[in-house]
Amino acid sequence: MSDELLLRHCSPTVIGLKTANMFVCHFDRKEQERSALKRLNKMLCPKGMCIIPLKHNRNNVLLYLYRPSKLKKDLQNIQADKLLQSCGYSCGNINHCIVQLIKRLRENKDFPHEIGLFLGYPPEDVCGFIENKAQCCKCVGCWKVYGNAEKAQATFDKYKRCTELCCSLAAKGISIERLAACY
Repeated sequence: MSDELLLRHCSPTVIGLKTANMFVCHFDRKEQERSALKRLNKMLCPKGMCIIPLKHNRNNVLLYLYRPSKLKKDLQNIQADKLLQSCGYSCGNINHCIVQLIKRLRENKDFPHEIGLFLGYPPEDVCGFIENKAQCCKCVGCWKVYGNAEKAQATFDKYKRCTELCCSLAAKGISIERLAACY
């Protein structure tokens, strides 16, 4: 897996703007996946990030890059906690929540909609998505917005600029380690 692929999909998380990102990566062999994740975790864990596989589908892996400290704070939100409990999560420990998310991803053919909480999306938008069955949103960007559209659009723009800048800097030889913010 190339660093460019990671930056193209995860720059806002790498520099500390966002809680988490997910993306699909192709690996020809299981050992290739293990090696890539070991290398990335060795580099990113000291910067406050972890990358783990959420789901496998043949040689494609859904990867999750996240900042545990930010995720813990996000999941402590009252609305997020209430939604997760209603979906059967035992809240209080983010590792347990991630394990439950992985189980839900693997057992269901449909994506569990609460996954937005694990990506740092506003709880009001995640709840709105579920309640409105993905219809009647105010705007669409990285997620469907049911709450503050103006604030969300500014966030979408910030994430886009961040990704463009990080990819540009990486093309000039700046490493992910140098781009990564510590939190």
